Amino acid sequence: MTEGEVRDALRAVTDPELGINIVDLGLVYGIDVAGNDVRVTMTMTSPACPLRDYVQTLVESTLAERLADLDRVDVDIVFDPPWTDEMMSDAARRQLE
Repeated sequence: MTEGEVRDALRAVTDPELGINIVDLGLVYGIDVAGNDVRVTMTMTSPACPLRDYVQTLVESTLAERLADLDRVDVDIVFDPPWTDEMMSDAARRQLE
C-alpha cells in the first residue's frame, strides 16, 4: 500500500456541503503509511463544521472498502494551518465556478 493509493482512494470521499472530493479541496494535509496501517492528517473547511464526525467516519469506511490490505486507519483532524480556498486544486476551483 502506498501514499498514492491511499490518496486515490480518498478521492472517493466527497465533502457533503460542497460536493467536491476532500483531496481536491485541499483538506488532506498528510498521509502516512506504515505497513498496513494508515494515518490521515486532514482538516475541515471550518473548525465549527458540524459534519466533522461524519466525514471522519466516511474516510475510515472508504479506505477500509478500497484498500484490501488495510489493518488500521487513524484520522487526525487538525486546524493548524487553517484551511483556505487557496488550498484547493484547479479542478476544485473550476467545479465551484
